[in-house]
Amino acid sequence: YNANDKTNEGVMHKSKPFFSVQFHPEARAGPHDTEFLFDVFLESIANQKKTGEIQSVAPLLNKYCVNLETQLPKPPKLNKVVVLGSGGLSIGQAGEFDYSGSQAIKALKEEGIYTVLINPNIATVQTSRGLADKVYFLPVNVENVIKVMKNERPDGILLTFGGQTALNCGTQLHAMGAFEENNVKVLGTPISSILDTEDRERFNSRLAEIGEPFARSEAVSNVEDAIVAAKNVGYPVIVRAAFALGGL
Repeated sequence: YNANDKTNEGVMHKSKPFFSVQFHPEARAGPHDTEFLFDVFLESIANQKKTGEIQSVAPLLNKYCVNLETQLPKPPKLNKVVVLGSGGLSIGQAGEFDYSGSQAIKALKEEGIYTVLINPNIATVQTSRGLADKVYFLPVNVENVIKVMKNERPDGILLTFGGQTALNCGTQLHAMGAFEENNVKVLGTPISSILDTEDRERFNSRLAEIGEPFARSEAVSNVEDAIVAAKNVGYPVIVRAAFALGGL
């Protein structure tokens, strides 16, 4: 299971050599920390060929996985969850987040969780009648989210289904201590991971910690500094807007 949010990442048979994961272990580019799944596959074939016995892959997986368990930890009991919606249409947080937010609401309802949506855009799927249990047609900002949390008293909140606006709002609320003050748990992607990926320098330092290569970069605010930075980085260079993931 996933060490971040305790969601199920894979299954294995207790006595037969069957196992699977719910992601692409060969995905590129990125960390190579799941390449061991191929080793397990090949070792299980070699062992069966050598011994003639059909066995579970559990002993092989145990060599690579930390605290491998056949039972998933029980998730926290949730009765009510707030979802920060996709908001107004803009590049980077329009249709794709309306879709993912709609799926999140459906998943929450299937689990019997009362769902509260904050989304000012009436022209979205996720604000349709019959999806969320309650919809607040309010702009996704700090003041409104705090009011809704105080009014609804939810157990948790989802920040990653509303594009850049929701992410910015969530990090501001975290910095203010609003989640702790209202006893609301951030579900799914942790705030620390959001902060790591929002800040390019912080993200690069995280990659360096795990030995992953990344393109050298510098953030500048004028042409003169850009010329110096380009010489430091080395040509050819790519020039792009920084910290503007919301389509700016």
